[in-house]
Amino acid sequence: SSGINAEYGEEPLPPKMKEHFQRLFERLVCLDYIIRNTDRGNDNWLIKYDKGEEDPAKAIHIAAIDNGLAFPFKHPDEWRAYPYYWAWLPNASEPFSDETRDLLLHKLKDLELVQDMLDELCRLFKCDKAFDRALQLKQVSVIRGQILNLCQALEEKKTPLQLVQMPLLRIESEGKGKERSSFIQKFQDKYPLFSSC
Repeated sequence: SSGINAEYGEEPLPPKMKEHFQRLFERLVCLDYIIRNTDRGNDNWLIKYDKGEEDPAKAIHIAAIDNGLAFPFKHPDEWRAYPYYWAWLPNASEPFSDETRDLLLHKLKDLELVQDMLDELCRLFKCDKAFDRALQLKQVSVIRGQILNLCQALEEKKTPLQLVQMPLLRIESEGKGKERSSFIQKFQDKYPLFSSC
């Protein structure tokens, strides 16, 4: 919205369009945060805006492209201690909307739903010829930590910028298979290379 407009020198979006763009931006933030994709620079997401369309849902679309550096333990540097580049946009300073909170919070707090998602991700990871179970368990512990932080940020009506400033967590499960009933919370000791995020 205003950050994107300023960069491309265009006139400000009408209020309803700006609000819709903010909701789409928040969804992109949540996706990137959960999969810890810190490589979402301005060249790694697409925005389509049809100025002639009056319905915001039809006028503005966002597409997240190039997720190759998501899931940090797969990256050569293991845990990517880089900032989320969208955190510098003005949109990142607006609190998460009630709409985003209502859409995601109950799903992210549903442990069974989260476990189903993680199981499905594991099935996808196994398609990789270089699949490593120990590495996958680390990736899952990162996702669980990111989800915990995101839930807290949504509950406390934080901004995306405040979200990325929260301590990095890994939530490791104890036990095997369906018997994984207890979790251990560990703080990650790497922080972004830039102090503002």
